[in-house]
Amino acid sequence: MNETPEILALIAGRADYPLLLARAARKRGVKRIIAIAFKGETHREIVQVADEVVWLRVGLEPMLEALKRCGARHAVMAGQIKPANIFRIGLDKALVELLKSMPVKNAHTIFGRLIAEIEKTGIKLLSASSFMQDYMPAAGPLTVRAPDARELNDIAIGRRVIKDTSHLDIGQTVVVKEGMILAVEAFEGTNKAIQRGGKLGGRGAVVVKVPKVGHDMRFDIPVIGMWTLKSLKKAKASCLAIEAGGAILLNKDELIAQADAMGLAVIVLEAQG
Repeated sequence: MNETPEILALIAGRADYPLLLARAARKRGVKRIIAIAFKGETHREIVQVADEVVWLRVGLEPMLEALKRCGARHAVMAGQIKPANIFRIGLDKALVELLKSMPVKNAHTIFGRLIAEIEKTGIKLLSASSFMQDYMPAAGPLTVRAPDARELNDIAIGRRVIKDTSHLDIGQTVVVKEGMILAVEAFEGTNKAIQRGGKLGGRGAVVVKVPKVGHDMRFDIPVIGMWTLKSLKKAKASCLAIEAGGAILLNKDELIAQADAMGLAVIVLEAQG
């Protein structure tokens, strides 16, 4: 993040990430934050961290109009709109037509097209990790227990699956146990993929969550929070691997303390691809 804009449009999706990014942006010198928030998705606490909040229903034209009016030249997308909701909620005509024009629909293609429409307005979209350097751990083990030989082998397999299938635009989470692929994240999202893998493989699964090759960090960066830890616990997973520069770790101290109590090994891998 080389530039600190005076005004920032924050396209605020789900959970706590938009709140944390807004606070981090303020600390780094952003003077005014306008949040584009979505009813039924964005946390209500956004009003406490933004100077102005524009509440919208999920749709293309209302969002583009709000961005044009807000006066910002830079925007950041923080926290996704749950992709599955795109098929369940009432959408404006422009977004419906956009979706119809896409032969392949997944998080990458959908949000990639949204980014293209946003940047047509003249607004530059920054990486979703902007201002969040303090939340991105360096390579190395984070927990008392480091991965054992079996877990390291499973990590290597899971990571290879993610990198080698990048061109397919499927998920960035793979669950592995003793060399067997138990789950590859699809449209259901990380937590459900973890639980699906745990249900199939039982205790001791290894979860690898790293960016795909060419992953577009403007709309999506892996975020690890307490909800991830709950899914790992429910799945009886034994290890979690993420990648340096490719993941945001929320509530780090609390998360690592709980991981230690669970006997979970958490490791940050050197960046690759």
